[in-house]
Amino acid sequence: MRRRVPAVLMLALAACSGMPAAAPAPRYDLLIRNGTVYDGSGAPGRRLDVAVQGDRIAALLPAGGDAQADRVVDAGGQAVAPGFINVLSWATESLVVDGRGMSDTKQGVTLEIFGEGWSMGPLNDAMKADALRRQGDIRYPIEWTSLGEYLEHLERKGVTPNVASFVGATTVRIHELGEDDVTPSAEQLARMQDLVRAAMDEGALGVGGSLIYPPAAFADTGELVALAQAAAESGGGYVAHMRSEADRFLEALDETIAIARATGQRAEVYHLKAAGRDNWPKMAQAIARIEQARGEGLAVSANMYAYVAGATGLDAALPPWVQAGGHDAMVARLRDPSIRARVIADMRDPDAGWENLRLQAGDDSRVLLIGFRNPALKPLTGRSLADVARERGVTGEDAVIDLVIEDDSRVDTAYFLMSEENVELGLRQPWVSLGSDAESSAPEGVFLLSSTHPRAYGNVARFLGHYVRDRGLVPLEEGIHRLTGLPAANWKLEGRGCLQPGCHADIVVFDPATIADHATFAEPQRYATGVSQVFVNGVQVLRDGEHTGATPGRFVRGPGWKGRRSP
Repeated sequence: MRRRVPAVLMLALAACSGMPAAAPAPRYDLLIRNGTVYDGSGAPGRRLDVAVQGDRIAALLPAGGDAQADRVVDAGGQAVAPGFINVLSWATESLVVDGRGMSDTKQGVTLEIFGEGWSMGPLNDAMKADALRRQGDIRYPIEWTSLGEYLEHLERKGVTPNVASFVGATTVRIHELGEDDVTPSAEQLARMQDLVRAAMDEGALGVGGSLIYPPAAFADTGELVALAQAAAESGGGYVAHMRSEADRFLEALDETIAIARATGQRAEVYHLKAAGRDNWPKMAQAIARIEQARGEGLAVSANMYAYVAGATGLDAALPPWVQAGGHDAMVARLRDPSIRARVIADMRDPDAGWENLRLQAGDDSRVLLIGFRNPALKPLTGRSLADVARERGVTGEDAVIDLVIEDDSRVDTAYFLMSEENVELGLRQPWVSLGSDAESSAPEGVFLLSSTHPRAYGNVARFLGHYVRDRGLVPLEEGIHRLTGLPAANWKLEGRGCLQPGCHADIVVFDPATIADHATFAEPQRYATGVSQVFVNGVQVLRDGEHTGATPGRFVRGPGWKGRRSP
C-alpha cells in the first residue's frame, strides 16, 4: 500500500535540499471528474471537478486539474447534480422492510420527506394497537412512540436515503380526539399544539394536513391555524392535501393561503391539480391566485407528480360521514342495509357536498384497483372498477362498498382525474417542486403482493426526461433546481440540495439525454434508467446503475430541532 507523505514533511525535505517548496497537490476522499456540474441554484452547468472529503463537498475545482483522491469517479460527460429531494414521499413503511429505497434511489433521490396528514408519530397505545392490526402485506413491529423516534429508528436500522418529516395534523387529532367528527375543546386543542411543538423540537419540518380524508376532514380552519402556528413558533411550515381539488378547489386554496397569512410561514399545496373535467379550467385560476399571494409577500408554493392519475383509497368514493369513527365503525355501518342505501344515494349525488373522486374520474373504467389486503381479492389487482362490477353483476356503488368490506381495507386505487395540459401548466411554474406521493420499493419480495402507481418508479425520471428534455417545459438547470435547491430552501434544509463547498455530499450523476421512466399503469414496477452514480452523505449507494447495498441515510432535522437551538 502506498503511504501518503504528510505535506509538512514534504516542505521540510524541500527546505533541507535548498529547493523552493512546491505546494502539494490537494488530496481528497473522492473526486468526480469529467462532468457538467449543476449546483442546484438554477445556474447553468459548468465543467468542473467535484471534490468530497468525508460527508461534505470540499471543493469545486477546474476540470482536469492536478487534485488527487483516494477514489476517482469518471462522470463520462454526464450531469453532476445535488441529490434529488422527494418532497411528498410515502416510503414510511417500505423503508422499514427494505431500507434501500430502490425505486427512488435508481432515480437519484437522496432525501425522502414524509408527513402528508398522517405521520409515524406521535402515537399512543391505542393508535399503535390499531396500526398493528391494520397492517397489510408489509408487517413490522412498532418500536417507537414519537415522530423523532421513528426517524431515528430508520437511521439506526440503516436506510439508503436521508429522511425527514412533517408531523401529521391527522395523527395529532387522532392522538387527542380519536376518529369521530368532534370539535376539540380549548384544553384538547392546547394539547394538540403541544404535540406539534414536541415534534418540532425533535426535528419535524412543520405540520401537514390531509383534509379530504376523515378524520382530518372534520377539522375547521381555526384548528388548522392553531396547529400551524405551533409549528411556526420555531420556523416550521404548513403543507396541505387540501379539502378539495375539484368542485371547491379554489375555496380550498383560499384556506391554505389564509393559513400562510396567519402564521407568517410557508404553506405548500400538496400535489397541485384540478380534478375532474368540469374543473380543469380552475388550474389556471389557482395558479393566478398563488402568484397573487406570492406577490403580496406570502410564502406559498406547491408540489406535483408528473401524471394525469392520482392514487388513494377506494374509500375516497365513500362519503365522510360514514367513515367517522374509523375503519371498523365504517364497515359496521356499511353492513346495515338502510345506511348502505343512504351511502349509495350520496355516492350518486354530484351535489352531496364532499370530494367524490369516483365521480370526478367520470367513468368507472377510469378507476383502477391497485392494492388489496385480502389474498382472495388480489387477482383483481390492475383491473378497473367497471370491469369488476360488470363481472360481479352489480352497480359501481355496490362494487365499491363490497370490496371495502371484503378487503377490510381502504383498497388502494388509482383515479384518472387530470388533463395533460394542466400537468404541463403546473410543471412550468417556478415554485413547483416534485413529490411522488408514493412508496419507494423494489419489484421483488413483499412488494410483488400488490401493485402501485407508476409514479413510485418514475416520477423524477419522467419529469427530467419527458417534460424537461422532450417537451422542453423548462431548461435542465431549472428542472434540477426544482428537485434540489428549491425544496431545500423552502423547508430550511441546511446543506442539502446544493453542490457547493460545505454542502452535504448528496450527489447524483445522470445522463440528461437518456434519463427516462419505464413504469406504466399496466406495468408499474419497472425501474427508471439514466442515473449511473448516486452518493448519500459521501457514500456511494448506486454504482453504474446498481445498488451497492450501502445505507448511509440520516434523519434530516428541521428548523425547530432543539439540538440546533442555543441554550
